[in-house]
Amino acid sequence: MELKLYDTLTREKRTFMPIDPARVRIYVCGPTVYDFAHIGNARPVIVFDVLFRLLRHVYGEKHVTYVRNITDVDDKINARAAERRISIREVTEETYRNFKEDVAALACLPPTVEPRATEHIEEMKALIGRLLKSGNAYVAEDHVLFHVASMKDYGRLSNRSLDEMIAGARVEVAPFKKDPMDFVLWKPSRPGEPAWPSPAGIKTPGRPGWHIECSAMSWKHLGETFDIHGGGIDLVFPHHENEIAQSRCAFHTPVMANFWMHNGFLQVEGEKMSKSLGNFVTVHELLKDWPGEVVRFTMLQTHYRQPMNWTLAGMREAQKTLEHWYGLTGDSTPGYLCADTVDALLDDLNTPKAFAALHELRGEAAKGAKPAAASLKASAQLIGLLQLSQAQWTAFRPESAAVDETRVVSLIEARDTARRTKNFNEADRIRDELAAMGVVLKDSKDGTTWEIAR
Repeated sequence: MELKLYDTLTREKRTFMPIDPARVRIYVCGPTVYDFAHIGNARPVIVFDVLFRLLRHVYGEKHVTYVRNITDVDDKINARAAERRISIREVTEETYRNFKEDVAALACLPPTVEPRATEHIEEMKALIGRLLKSGNAYVAEDHVLFHVASMKDYGRLSNRSLDEMIAGARVEVAPFKKDPMDFVLWKPSRPGEPAWPSPAGIKTPGRPGWHIECSAMSWKHLGETFDIHGGGIDLVFPHHENEIAQSRCAFHTPVMANFWMHNGFLQVEGEKMSKSLGNFVTVHELLKDWPGEVVRFTMLQTHYRQPMNWTLAGMREAQKTLEHWYGLTGDSTPGYLCADTVDALLDDLNTPKAFAALHELRGEAAKGAKPAAASLKASAQLIGLLQLSQAQWTAFRPESAAVDETRVVSLIEARDTARRTKNFNEADRIRDELAAMGVVLKDSKDGTTWEIAR
């Protein structure tokens, strides 16, 4: 089965054909390093890690280049440094270190390249020079701005009207702009802010705008045009729209990336996540109480393009399922990849469908089929699950995973009764309920014994 991906730009799911199968190239917008990543930030990290794993499976590990940038120059970083009364460098280094530790705990592979914005200032200046030369940018009061009207098809990605774009961009009103939609490529630095010699003969030291950073870093590491650009749906406008404008006009190319992929929004217990509502959840805090794979499993139960509702109940169910899977697979050697799981992933990363195939394998493995258990392990690992040894998983198990033994015995007795009366549907239902609790049953001629999945 061929790989099909949904492209936000063309608004259709189509077959993925890399520009060069020997070097498949993907760029994903990474974190702005000023604070701990929240679970909304974690969603694209996990989603595109699954894509990275799938592309490596299809084309080979050495033939996929995954770039995820680090934004380490930004107004939010400056504000956080001032608030904490520490240097900007201290803020970015500490936050970047925390981010790396958290995403590693989520079983995410490190990207091939993880460029920092501050290490690509010269590339940004080079792009700005190209845009000035082509007439797509202009200098005004020590700023360099992109002139949106100079690009006839600006706005195709977001598919918005001019009024909607102006409202959505929350454009900065400035008398020196030729048009309200024009956006900053370079601006003067205030005292105490990071600063570099400015381009275009501007004497005042300055710093780059946000959008030019990703255009420069993707160009440096992937070329003028590449295969896939990804990120959260909130980045479609203005960030990704402006990236497209900069890169296409600088290199005179019809596209910046052949596919644009975006994950949907995330809510917490049915509400928009915000600090004012008290439901702002960071990955760092979650990892104190839950194994990273539980967070990952919970995230992937919803298709990446759909909005998802993050709930504590969902976390508990994910925990129970993983308890059972680890109990069935143990430290066994991974077996064959389940074709249904792979096919589901090839269909625009359909992880819910992939999980359905894994649950079927779980059912066979629970009946004692060792090849199914080995396949369950291999297929789950393709998605980034069952990565730990049995000892590591047990060490991470939270206290909430404790089993009520009285409840277990009662359910086993009820199952025995159902079997004796040939009510096999009820017997199977009870087995599944026990499995979700992390209880493994062993039937023999002498009766049924049980143990906790370890």
